[in-house]
Amino acid sequence: MEIESLSEIIKKRRSYYASDFSERHLSKETVEIIIENGLWAPTHKLTQPWRFSVLEGIHRQEMGVFMANYYREIFSVEEFSNERFEETKSYAKNATMIAIFCKPSSRLPEWEEVAAVSCAIQNIWLSCTAMNIGGYWDTGTATMKYVENHAEVKEGEKCLGVFFMGHLKEELTEVNRKRKPLSKKLSWVE
Repeated sequence: MEIESLSEIIKKRRSYYASDFSERHLSKETVEIIIENGLWAPTHKLTQPWRFSVLEGIHRQEMGVFMANYYREIFSVEEFSNERFEETKSYAKNATMIAIFCKPSSRLPEWEEVAAVSCAIQNIWLSCTAMNIGGYWDTGTATMKYVENHAEVKEGEKCLGVFFMGHLKEELTEVNRKRKPLSKKLSWVE
């Protein structure tokens, strides 16, 4: 692979939300390719502290309902309107949701294990970008609580959120985001 191709994929990566996904669902094979790329992330002492669980079927509806009810409890109607409540109930209907778990090793600082999982998520995200699949990593409280209530969290594991992904709607236009220039973020120390 040429560095230009890799750089293009990295710079093209964006957050696309579940409302941006079409009704066309991802195949099992596509999901497995994407997750397998995540498994090749760097990991200190090869602890590979990650585990992923696909939430599908009824979860596509139940996640949205759970989120809507959760937000209804903590926000006023002015902050979370009835219209938004109804929209949120069907929010995840077109998404493939991947619950993300981390089981830190007792041999390493926890931050290193979380960093390894973050690298795995970046591999997943870049794989989605290369395949023209939208995605984003949701670490919101409602999403995490849903996983804790509806998926198996094994002993010693922590949920680090859900990665939502799906085929993008045809009418979406790419948003051009900017980054600060390299000169503001890189220094050379002699």
